Amino acid sequence: MFRYIALAWSTANQAGAETARLFAQRLQVHPDWQAVLSRPGLSVFCTGIKADINTSYLLPPDHGVVLGKLFRRRALERPARPISLTADEAAHVLKNHGRALIDEFWGRYVALLYDAVTGSTRILRDPTGALPCYLIQYRGVCVIFSWLEDVLTLSPGLPELLVDWDFLAAHLLAGALPGRRTAISGVREILGGEAVDICGDTIASTLLWSAVEFARAPIHDERVQAADALRRTVRGCALSWASSYGNIMLRLSGGVDSSILASCLAADSTSARVTCINYHSAGSDSDEREYARLAAARAQRELIERERDPSFRLESILNVARTPNPSNYIGRMDATRMDAVLAASHGANAVFTGAGGDQLFFQYSTFWPAADYLRLRGLNAGFLWAAMDAARLGRVSVWKALRFAVSDRLRLRPVDVQPEVGEHLALISREALAAVRGQRRFLHPGLEAVSDVPVSKLKQVRDLMHPVGYYDPFDLEAFVERVQPLLSQPVVELCLRLPTYLLTNGGRGRALARQAFAADLPSEIARRHSKGGMEEHVKAILLRNLDFARSLLLDGALVGKGLLDRAKVEEVLSGRPTAIASYMGEIHTCLGIEAWLNRWSSGRQTAPAQT
Repeated sequence: MFRYIALAWSTANQAGAETARLFAQRLQVHPDWQAVLSRPGLSVFCTGIKADINTSYLLPPDHGVVLGKLFRRRALERPARPISLTADEAAHVLKNHGRALIDEFWGRYVALLYDAVTGSTRILRDPTGALPCYLIQYRGVCVIFSWLEDVLTLSPGLPELLVDWDFLAAHLLAGALPGRRTAISGVREILGGEAVDICGDTIASTLLWSAVEFARAPIHDERVQAADALRRTVRGCALSWASSYGNIMLRLSGGVDSSILASCLAADSTSARVTCINYHSAGSDSDEREYARLAAARAQRELIERERDPSFRLESILNVARTPNPSNYIGRMDATRMDAVLAASHGANAVFTGAGGDQLFFQYSTFWPAADYLRLRGLNAGFLWAAMDAARLGRVSVWKALRFAVSDRLRLRPVDVQPEVGEHLALISREALAAVRGQRRFLHPGLEAVSDVPVSKLKQVRDLMHPVGYYDPFDLEAFVERVQPLLSQPVVELCLRLPTYLLTNGGRGRALARQAFAADLPSEIARRHSKGGMEEHVKAILLRNLDFARSLLLDGALVGKGLLDRAKVEEVLSGRPTAIASYMGEIHTCLGIEAWLNRWSSGRQTAPAQT
């Protein structure tokens, strides 16, 4: 498994230089780690390097390194095997302080650039945030890393890390938060597209890439041209990723997104071996094998069908790794282990998924796109059609869609960047809800001024600011390289620029994506209205593990700290009918957070709330 640790310090700081020396010494003698860059002021170590998948691109003369995987933009429609940076390209990256990586390349990477004149180090995370990147400062050294457990194990004299309860309350209310803060005090996340400059004791940040800026530059192409651009971009990215892996497992649910990916990786499109895998379970929404078989047959790929484990024991979530933020285990549970077994048996070195399609292609039941049309195109003949499409999409009357659009166009106050926070939560205490709701200090800095972004597009922007987890904190040993081709930078940028009324033309979620790939998909999938899920499976797992769930939550830190209402938790986990409309997802989310807190020895490692 590819991971990295980088140490940046001021050569004038003797204490920092000594700390870096001791840390580097531990990494140098460890059999799994290798130094990829070592110079005064910056040392970079990696483990799990694979030339075709995750590697290090050196920027001579010892002035930096790019970790991960790069593709050239100009070769998007002509995917090639692994690239090497030319001398001119490396010099250009250094000269413009990493900007060239964002403008001329894409992929999954973190860059570390050293400026010998100023003695500063710049960290740049790729815009999609595909490779994790965090930072800790201690004893005069900035430690940049992808996996916190490595730092906890290998660092010399790292101070005790404390849970930030103020942040955790916001996380409980709003879910994953896309800002720089994490649930562990002193651990900072470097954002996708963010450049962080370290010079002595000073740290400065700049967003070199912003989803908001792309949303502010809409493309007004006709549907045919937009659909063609979407198909070319998605196919180019999928085939580029496939060119790096000779043998791939593709999770094929039978939904539109994974079926689009299967069509891109069809037998006549790539030389990579692709085996499709479908996970199913009992329930009206959890068995999509009929659609998966159609998609696999169209792509001329083998399909393996496996039932999700109905006897999964939730106690296993207590083995979660110490990560900067809690993780949701729904969708993982036993899937990572099953992926590993199947990948090993088929010689596959990666698992591809269709993650991100909901956000990219706009699969939301909302009537807001009409408001986007009015804001971008004004009151013209197309507005009524846009309102009818939006009403169909959101399942409301045309008059409601029209009224909202006009009201939004005339709005005097800034748009609410978190309009649905806490809307469906039933277990969080009223006191915790009141203390956290409306707070903006945990937001992504790109959301600080968005009054000119259409309301429906803003929802898409927010959801695309959350990177998909790269590692599985619940089962790291079974890790198989996971790739989400739909979330590649060129696809993200294009979808951010496509207006929501175009993405949902005709009043259907994913309308433009369906049109773009209509000739590549079985008609049953392109026209499909239903969407699969795991609700019944997730409910069954909880019911089989009620004793564990009750013990973990009722005796846990979330209840003890007053973040959860004990009486409500007790009632929904009683096994008896209840009037509390708590969603299964909320209960499982709370269990995941509690397991994470338990791993951090919750009550003993806390930081005071910040105001």
